[in-house]
Amino acid sequence: MRSAPPGINLLRSIGGKEWSRNTHRGLVLALTFVAYACYHASRKPTSIVKSVLDPEPPSSKPPRWPLGPVFIDQGWPPFNGTDGTAKLGEIDVAFLACYSLGMYAAGHLGDRLNLRQFLAAGMMGSGAFVALFGVGYFLNIHAFGFYLTMQMLAGLLQATGWPSVVAVVGNWFGERKRGLIMGIWNAHTSVGNICGSLLAASVLQRGWGWSFILPGALIGSGGILVYFFLAAYPEDVGLGSSRYGKVNDVQDEEAGQEVESTDDTRNAIGIAKAFLIPGVVPFALCLFFSKLVAYTFLYWLPFYLSHTAIGGEYLSVKSAGNLSTLFDVGGIIGGILAGFISDQLNARATTAATFMYLAIPSLYAYHTYGCISRSVNIMLMMITGLFVNGPYALITTAVSADLGTHSSLKGDSRALATVTAIIDGTGSVGAALGPFVTGFLSRHGWSLVFKMLMFGAFIAGALLFVLVRVEIAQIIQHHKNPSTDHPSQQEAEGSVSAPLLMEDS
Repeated sequence: MRSAPPGINLLRSIGGKEWSRNTHRGLVLALTFVAYACYHASRKPTSIVKSVLDPEPPSSKPPRWPLGPVFIDQGWPPFNGTDGTAKLGEIDVAFLACYSLGMYAAGHLGDRLNLRQFLAAGMMGSGAFVALFGVGYFLNIHAFGFYLTMQMLAGLLQATGWPSVVAVVGNWFGERKRGLIMGIWNAHTSVGNICGSLLAASVLQRGWGWSFILPGALIGSGGILVYFFLAAYPEDVGLGSSRYGKVNDVQDEEAGQEVESTDDTRNAIGIAKAFLIPGVVPFALCLFFSKLVAYTFLYWLPFYLSHTAIGGEYLSVKSAGNLSTLFDVGGIIGGILAGFISDQLNARATTAATFMYLAIPSLYAYHTYGCISRSVNIMLMMITGLFVNGPYALITTAVSADLGTHSSLKGDSRALATVTAIIDGTGSVGAALGPFVTGFLSRHGWSLVFKMLMFGAFIAGALLFVLVRVEIAQIIQHHKNPSTDHPSQQEAEGSVSAPLLMEDS
């Protein structure tokens, strides 16, 4: 039997009794939620401090504007020159490029190493490099190479997060209502963005270095929590697996039994084999464009808000950072809604594509009418966040988990972390490209940026066309003949929709 985390051993010894499966599941959901919220919180400082590092305003804007009681007019070399905006885009792409490349290796390792230790080490290491970026302020460092290196190393270690947390949740939960459960759980992304923005903005007046040090300390502390309390597998605490049919969850819970796993012979599959799982490639390519849109907002929305007149007024850096969190509030609603709809229709691809197509008019409306007033900007920002983040959340959670436990694996392989890494790693290439290109396009006007985002949303939806067509045909067939198996119960061997057809656990 695997060894339980030391913190759980201590708590169980104090309590004097074993924990139920549901108790362990609740702790796993809470810990993985907190863990990935910390990951995203540590990514927000760069977007918050952009206007401090490169405060050069457009010609139509007054030469100075307040950050609370402080006025910013100098910036921070090397980001305050004529190429400052481009340099900010370069450190974004450096972080995300390393994150994307590291994702493939992290997924491969995650299916082979101790997930608890792997995740904890990644969190603490990432936190160290995020904090070191902020230390540059206190040491008066102005070498671009220093900040670029810190971002690259932080991005590489951040890649440990997503494959690990999705694999852990997939280990503990079967497929029933996976879209809704993971849609709610995936709110950690937006919660992390909101907390990171508020934390970074709250200490900005004390020096922008603190905006990196505190989020770095936060994710490092989260890593310690994960190391002591996260049970990555049910087998770690003497329970049978929930993923591969060794234990019937309902019967086990009703009987109140804890079944010890006596067999852990599942073999991790290679990256090449994971690519061949039906549905992996189209969803990975869709996520490329979906994350291109989402991460452009993640990294540039506060900068855009502080450089755009809203109701005839410009926002301070702090106010822009706080206002940008409402995009993620819409994202929380979108993730839950997309998961619920996809569960009801048993149509992951159709749901994701529909959201991406609806994001196009939302993006247009936000850019065109968001400047009318702050209330209009807030409303349109939340609607845009709903449609942009909905499919992003769905693909990176429920879809990845579906494919990682696909029937073609025949229950003898561990593929969750590898498949998740392939899909999110490919998406992260788009996440790197969007903010990087924005750094150049924004110098010629934000209209070009929004045109790029609308084009990306259209391509993301179009890439799922084949899967959508099959799903719709199955829904129509089931509607005409309700006595037939629901699409989620069909196996449709060789069908491109097969990865989306889930059996109740």
